[in-house]
Amino acid sequence: MRLPNQLTALRHRPFLAFWLGSFASVGATQLQIMSQGWLVFELSGSTLMLGYLGAAAGAPAILVTLFGGAMADRMDRRVLLIVTSFLTSGLLLALGLATLNGAANAWHIIFVTGLISLISGLDWPTRQALLPSLIDRDSMMSAVALNAIVWQSCRMVFPALGGIIIALWNASIVLLLCSAGFAVMGIVIVRLQFTAEPTDTSRSALSQVTEGFRYIIGQRLFLVLLGLTYAMMLFGSSYMQLMPAVSTLLGAGSSGYGYLLSATGVGSVTGTLIIGNFQESRQLGRIMLMTAIAGAACLFLFSGVAAAASQFSPLVALTLGMSTAFAIAMFASMYLISSMTVIQLTVPDAMRGRVMSYHALSYSLMPLGGLVAGAIAAASSTPIGIGVSSLIYAIIILAFGVTQSVLRDFDGASVKESFMNGNRS
Repeated sequence: MRLPNQLTALRHRPFLAFWLGSFASVGATQLQIMSQGWLVFELSGSTLMLGYLGAAAGAPAILVTLFGGAMADRMDRRVLLIVTSFLTSGLLLALGLATLNGAANAWHIIFVTGLISLISGLDWPTRQALLPSLIDRDSMMSAVALNAIVWQSCRMVFPALGGIIIALWNASIVLLLCSAGFAVMGIVIVRLQFTAEPTDTSRSALSQVTEGFRYIIGQRLFLVLLGLTYAMMLFGSSYMQLMPAVSTLLGAGSSGYGYLLSATGVGSVTGTLIIGNFQESRQLGRIMLMTAIAGAACLFLFSGVAAAASQFSPLVALTLGMSTAFAIAMFASMYLISSMTVIQLTVPDAMRGRVMSYHALSYSLMPLGGLVAGAIAAASSTPIGIGVSSLIYAIIILAFGVTQSVLRDFDGASVKESFMNGNRS
C-alpha cells in the first residue's frame, strides 16, 4: 500500500520505532512542563517564581546545546540518547517521590528543572541530527513533519490529562508518569538498530562548535530564519510560562490549565497540517512572515482575554482563552515547521548536529522568555507581561519583513528540488 507523501518516513522501521517511542518521552516532557509550573505556582503563588522556573528550564540548555550539537557530530548518537533518557527518568523519579512525601518546595523543583535542562541540551540536537540515519533522502520532509506532530499531538493530549490527574490526585503522580515515559524511550533506543554515519573526532568540540557558527554566519537565510525563530520563542511563546497564572485569572484551576495547554497542541497540529500544503510554494517566505505576524496579533488578543476575564463567566473566559491560545499556536507552528524544514533540507550532513543545535537553542529561549514576562507581570500584571511580549515580537517581525529580502522572497520549490538532486550548500 502506497503511503501519502506526509507519511512516507513511516515505511522505514528504525524511524517508525523511534517515532512511536518519542510519544512516550515527548508526552512526559509535556507533563513535566505543566506539572512543574503548577507546583511552583501552587507552592509560591508568584509569577516571578514562574519566571525563575523558566530561567532554570532555559539557561542551562542554552549553555550546553551548542556543545551538544558538536557531540552529536562526534559521538554515537544512539548512546547519547540512551544516557539522556535514563538520566532524565531518574531525576523525575526522585522529584516525584520527594513531592509525594511532601519534602519538595518550589526551589527544589526549580533546581531539578535546571538539571534536566542541562541534559536536554545534549538530547535535543542529537534527536534532530539522528533523523537522516533513520530514513532515506526523499523522506526527509515527511520525517520533519512527523517529528513535529509528535510534539504537537502530545501538547494536545497530555496537558489536559495532567490537569485532570492533578485535580483528582496530585502533581507527584504526574512526575512519576514522566519518569516512566523517559524510561520507555530509553528502552526503545536500546533496541533501535540503524546504520550510523561516520563521525569526526580529529578536532576538539570547541573547534567544531566554532566551525558550525562560521557556517551559519555565512548563510544569510539561516541567520534570518534562526533570528526570527529566536524572537518567536523568546517573546512570542513566553506566555506558555505564565499559563498557571492565566488559568487562575480565568477561574479555571488545574484542569483549565491543562485545557489551555492542550488547546495550543491542537493549534500546533492544525498549523502543521495546513502548512504542509505550502512547503513547496514559490511564496513560502511571504507565507512565513504572514503567519508570524498573525501569531503576534493573536498573542496580544490573548493578553486582552486575560485582562477582561473577570467580565465573563469562568466557562466563557476559558473558552475565549482556549480559542486564542489555539490560534497563537497554529500560526507559530506554520512558521516553525517551515523554517525547520528549510534548514533540514539545506544543511550538509556533516554539519547537521551543530547547525541543528543552534536551532534547538530556540526551545530553551521559550521558558527563558518567561523570566522577562514573569518579571513584567510581577511588577504590573500577567496580562501586561504577555501584552508587552507580543508587541516586542511584532516589532521584530516587521523589522525582518522590511529589511530581509532573502526571507521575503524565499522560494520553497527551489530548495526541495535542490535537496532531491543532492545539491546542498
